[in-house]
Amino acid sequence: MENSGVEERKVKVKVEDLSKIFGQKPQKALELLKKGNKKKEIFEKTGQNVAVNNVSFEVYEGEIFVLMGLSGCGKSTLLRCINRLIEPTAGKLFIDGQNVLDMNEEKLRELRRKKLGMIFQSFALLPHRTVLDNVAFGLEIQGMPVSERRQKATEAIKLVGLQGYEMSKPSELSGGMQQRVGLARALASDVDILLMDEAFSALDPLIRRNMQDELIELQERVNKTIIFVSHDLDEALKLGNRIALMKDGCIVQVGTAEEILTKPSTKFVEKFVESVDMAKVLTAKDVMKRPEPLLALDSGPTNALRLMKEYGISSVFVVAKTRQHKGLIVVDDAMRAKEDNRPIQDILIKDAPVVTPDTPVSEIIPKIADSKYPIGVVDSSGKIKGIIVRGSVLAALARMEVDAL
Repeated sequence: MENSGVEERKVKVKVEDLSKIFGQKPQKALELLKKGNKKKEIFEKTGQNVAVNNVSFEVYEGEIFVLMGLSGCGKSTLLRCINRLIEPTAGKLFIDGQNVLDMNEEKLRELRRKKLGMIFQSFALLPHRTVLDNVAFGLEIQGMPVSERRQKATEAIKLVGLQGYEMSKPSELSGGMQQRVGLARALASDVDILLMDEAFSALDPLIRRNMQDELIELQERVNKTIIFVSHDLDEALKLGNRIALMKDGCIVQVGTAEEILTKPSTKFVEKFVESVDMAKVLTAKDVMKRPEPLLALDSGPTNALRLMKEYGISSVFVVAKTRQHKGLIVVDDAMRAKEDNRPIQDILIKDAPVVTPDTPVSEIIPKIADSKYPIGVVDSSGKIKGIIVRGSVLAALARMEVDAL
């Protein structure tokens, strides 16, 4: 999950003082809100239901922004206000700098077709249509020619891993596969923003976790702006670059998972997150040490022994000139290689475990417990970014617990 540099990113969606009140006299309820009346008080006085109360936030391009809270907190209503499936009562809403609330019906339809895709909890598939035709449905509504829309639908089906099922009907698919069809339908339109309303909550727990993993992997490839509604804290922590926690129509805190867990802004937030397993929240980049010392692949065992003595360690990672991770060597092997005048390539251990920066600590703990060596942290290009030892994992977990007090 990202925290640094967020302010420099492009704002894709901006919500200012947005409210939604259900009932026949919303303006009366708005007046009471301005006077400081609470949701329950307003309902008792007017019969009006305050679903969203003076909400403001920004969503950055390419991030997964999670709206989270208990049932009835207003998160799904807020999501539907963004594409005006529900009309806000007051406030402002901008997408790419355009005021969505000032748009007429024609401009709003254009916005929904080209910039906004929505994925519901219920899969909303047409049962009589094949997977291919379900995915192409939005493009068909836009009037795209058959050959072009089928080509785009086929590409989207491949993206979500359903190639081979193009001619299947929804009834022939599992729940997880049906939800992938819904995701592919949104991707086929090549929209910038995906609105996902409890998209995985109807799935069995195992399938749900798999879909969460697949969404993260898919996001790395397509880099959409995603606003994701969830009532599940674990899901929010796993998916969200940032999270907005809601209560009674209000946003009570916006932040990264670590910010919300370690610096809760209210007693409600503190209570909401108190049972979280920190090992599922921390990732490799949170517990890794600086990758030093590193030994060049063209170096020798004498230099390796010097570095290990200097740093008080019994192994050292080996890299190519571009810092590409090649493996590691241990002190005993280096001493024998020095005696036998052999190059370090002969003693290189290439199968030592490595992880990516975003690997959860919960997955690292069993790896480091079973390994005789430190764990290297490498990025997608194979460059080493850090080193994990048992002590750094324990220290990070302890630090998080202290910070949360």
